[in-house]
Amino acid sequence: MENVLRPLIVVGGSVVLTVVVGWLVDVLLRRADERHRETPLWGLLRRSRIPLQVVLCTALLRGSYRQTKIFEDHQAGIGRALSLVLIGSTAWLVVRIAAAVVESSYARYAAAHRDPARVRRVRTQVTLIQRVVTAIVGVVAVAAMLLTFPAMQAAGASLLASAGILGIVAGVAAQSTLGNLFAGLQIAFGDMVRLGDTVVVDGEWGTIDEITLTFLTVRTWDERRITMPVSYFTSKPFENWSRGGAQMTGTVFFQLDHSAPIAQMRDKLHDILRECAAWDGRDWGLAVTDTTPTTIQVRALVTAKDADDIWTVRVTVREQLVRWLAEHHRYALPKVTTAAAEPMSNGHRPQPEPFSPDVPRTGRG
Repeated sequence: MENVLRPLIVVGGSVVLTVVVGWLVDVLLRRADERHRETPLWGLLRRSRIPLQVVLCTALLRGSYRQTKIFEDHQAGIGRALSLVLIGSTAWLVVRIAAAVVESSYARYAAAHRDPARVRRVRTQVTLIQRVVTAIVGVVAVAAMLLTFPAMQAAGASLLASAGILGIVAGVAAQSTLGNLFAGLQIAFGDMVRLGDTVVVDGEWGTIDEITLTFLTVRTWDERRITMPVSYFTSKPFENWSRGGAQMTGTVFFQLDHSAPIAQMRDKLHDILRECAAWDGRDWGLAVTDTTPTTIQVRALVTAKDADDIWTVRVTVREQLVRWLAEHHRYALPKVTTAAAEPMSNGHRPQPEPFSPDVPRTGRG
């Protein structure tokens, strides 16, 4: 009977204590979150309840499993397995806590600052910091797991002795990866590009959707995702339309006849912009910028608060001005100059008369 009760008391007691402690911690965090609404930290820390319970339960079992006196022939293996679970769950808990602290800091900064550019810059930085912390914790956890095996401990000395040579070989082999890693840190803290920035890369217009330590994703206007190494943005030129402010100036060009009513077009453009919600009201204009023997080039200038709105304003102006010209001033649309063809007689086209410099060409016949 004792052989049955002892394992039940040890294992059951560890589980019950874990559940009770987890419940108490969750209650305290919920009350702290209700009391301090100005910061989301306490609410975010509640996500750490499960890894905390796993750590606590594993630690209790790791310290008391010998008292169960079951599977005595496999106690070393059970102890190592519990140690591995304890290390992994501790790393999980640390990552969750770090993520809660980082997200809380970003939320408080975003609430205190209204400048979208600065908020996107901080968001990019904290995201990459969180990824770096996760990577470091993961590497340390894996190293700690490996050191629980005696064979790995014995190999530690030889690994340290050859660390210099291995470091050189790894550096040469992973040159591209390391280059992208440092480029990601340069982007994060050099404020070259931020999450949400509107960019033009290799002729593709889109928005920065994701930034990691090794690659960057651009979401195009047609919902495609372009994944590029971050080293591209540190070694090649690209357009950042959000740099220095999101507001933009756009142009719409028209090819029209020389008789186009420019003054009336200017008034109509202003009427269109006043009815367009995407126009920010900063500036507008219409001018003749070029001329050819058959047409003139008219440029409409408009402004908007960001790249999305400038696209809306441009297409609205182009559509409504062209329709207005077609309905009220059709003569202003460009024309193709043609000449009437001479009628054919007997199925043959008339041949031109031979030219003679001594005979003046005053008419036919």
